[in-house]
Amino acid sequence: MKDNVVVIGVTPTTSLIFDEEFPELQKVNIEAYDIHYSKSIPLVLKLLIDAPRIWAAIKKEHFQLEQIVKTYHIDVVISDNRFGLYSNQTDNIYITHQLNIQAGIFSSFANKIHHYFIKQFHTVWVPDLQDEKTSLAGKLTHHHSIKNHRYIGPLSRLPKTVFGSAKYDYLCLLSGPEPLRSELEIALITKANQSNKTVCIVRGTHHVLQSFINKNVEVFDAPHADDLASMIVNSKTVICRSGYSTLMDLHHLQKTNCILIPTPGQDEQEYLAEYWSLKTGFSMMKERDLKHFKFS
Repeated sequence: MKDNVVVIGVTPTTSLIFDEEFPELQKVNIEAYDIHYSKSIPLVLKLLIDAPRIWAAIKKEHFQLEQIVKTYHIDVVISDNRFGLYSNQTDNIYITHQLNIQAGIFSSFANKIHHYFIKQFHTVWVPDLQDEKTSLAGKLTHHHSIKNHRYIGPLSRLPKTVFGSAKYDYLCLLSGPEPLRSELEIALITKANQSNKTVCIVRGTHHVLQSFINKNVEVFDAPHADDLASMIVNSKTVICRSGYSTLMDLHHLQKTNCILIPTPGQDEQEYLAEYWSLKTGFSMMKERDLKHFKFS
């Protein structure tokens, strides 16, 4: 409702996009989980190793939220996959597309932990379609033991955009944790420099660009939603990670020609890349096979 006052909790990473998209809204700093990823260690195992530090961050963010609720007289808390953002003083809503975590042999254990935290919230919003036949996330968003959830449909911050002309042969959307984001950036820019195709790189960060770029390559750090939507629609092929938020954007803009490179060690992205390659005809490429790829 238009008379509501919105306060956004941000971390150093998420503040980049929220400052760009919602400069007028009040923002408060909350604890960052600061999860580090590994190419060789599965994500769930890495989370178990980091469990004491992550648990401390969850407790700290929970304490921070109680102070924020008092300061700003909060009535409703909407948590985007943040385990500690609930309060006894508010209605608590949790957003997730992972009711059914896919983590290989660790799936059952990972789901037990996740479901424990889910039960602290009054309602779970699932950004997907309820019918598994049309679902964007497949079995990730469907689990029989979760009762307090509702499907709210796919979400995207990008506006609908009409195709104009193909400005780029390839658009590379970079996202995700360091150092894997930077490693993919360097690899794709190196490949782009060796090509005569028009290539656009969206870095998703304001960190200083370390790579040399040829005149056929354009680089943007964090374009506004309107500009990003236009780039996606007016590119012949999109190359990106298979993170769910990115996939919802591509679905929203009805983009059909895409190459998905799942983040190494993330079972969720491996599953989504395989699921979307079967469901939509997207191409899937392992990062280790990037050495054979050419912008052609």
